[in-house]
Parts: sequence; structure tokens; C-alpha cells
Amino acid sequence: MTDSLCRPLPGDGTPGVDAEQADGAQTDAALIAASLDEPEQFAALFDRHAPTIHRYVARRLGSDAADDITAETFLTAFRIRARYDRDRAGARPWLHGIAAKLISRHRREEVKAFRLLARTGQDRIAETWTDSADDRVTAQAASRSLAGALSKLSQGDRHTLLLLAWADFTYQEIAEALDIPVGTVRSRLNRARRKLRAATGDHDPLTGPRELSVLEGDSA
Repeated sequence: MTDSLCRPLPGDGTPGVDAEQADGAQTDAALIAASLDEPEQFAALFDRHAPTIHRYVARRLGSDAADDITAETFLTAFRIRARYDRDRAGARPWLHGIAAKLISRHRREEVKAFRLLARTGQDRIAETWTDSADDRVTAQAASRSLAGALSKLSQGDRHTLLLLAWADFTYQEIAEALDIPVGTVRSRLNRARRKLRAATGDHDPLTGPRELSVLEGDSA
């Protein structure tokens, strides 16, 4: 099992396949249950979700930290897999919740990076915020004000906002990931939106039409 978690991560950032979307595949819950008797089954969960976890962490902390946090996320998940709620077919929120706790250990580094970007307009992590050159040019003008606003959010508000905007989570999925009520998700997002708008105006600094719509209040 440990060897499988140390396998190289895909370099193209391609999202993993959600359990519900894979035709004929076992659900995440079924894989986790099977791994209690056959630990090697857990490797399929890694293959399915490691790319998306890695991409999300890289956007927040950079690719070097993402390598370590992704590996630790799945090692932690493997250790506590007996506690997984099998009524939840998909494990994506659970895994992102574990990753969020690990990201929290790097809170100072994340805030420091945001503040540096806000002051200078230069930071290597910001290069991962957008995937295309056109989007990167568009985002560059707003990245400094965005970084300053993100650095001032509480850790909980930042987790909530970025799971929505960068992991494409629904309110319910965020609630499951962070183990908070959906009402708390809504209040955190409302507070974060106000702060971002005050810092950046109504321009969307988070790179995409879908992210603009969710920041303005639309959600699944």
C-alpha cells in the first residue's frame, strides 16, 4: 500500500474520475470497504483522486508542497479508512477535507505568499491560478488585489471559498469536506465574497466564468 502511494503523480493535472461518473467502476465507498480486507484495493482510490488533490494543493501552496501533502492525504486516509461513512458513495469531499487540514499546517506560508504577491505582483504560485496564457494575462491585473484579500481571510473562510472556486465543489460537498453545516458554508462564502469584492471591485479575479458565477451567489 505504501509503495502505491509513492508512485509518480500525473504531470498534466488531469482530474481524477469521480466514482459516480466511472461506468462500471466500484464506488469509492465500495473500494474503501474492500480495502479493509484487501489493503491493495485502496490503490484504486489513489489513482482515481490523487491528480485532483495534487492540482488543488498546488494552486494553493505550489507543486513542491503538493507532492508531500497529496501523499500524506492518502496515507492518512488509508489509516482512518475504517471510519469512512459508507453512505457517501464518493470520497472526494472526505479526501479534500483531509488535505485541508494538512494545508492548514502551512497557513503562515500561504499567507506570506499571498502578501508577497500583493506587494510585488510576483509569485510562482500565482502562475498555477490559470491554465491558459490568455487567462493568465486577464488574471494578472487583478492578482495583486486578490492575493491581498485572500491573505486577510480566516483559514476557514479561505478553505470554503477555494473549495468552491478551485475544486468546483457544491455547498453540500464543502460542508462534508470541512465537517460544517451547509448554513455555515453559506455564511462563510457571503463574508468572503464581500471582502473580495471590496478589494477587487466586481471584476472576477479567479480566472473563469463558472468561478465568477459561483462567487456571485450561484451554486448547485
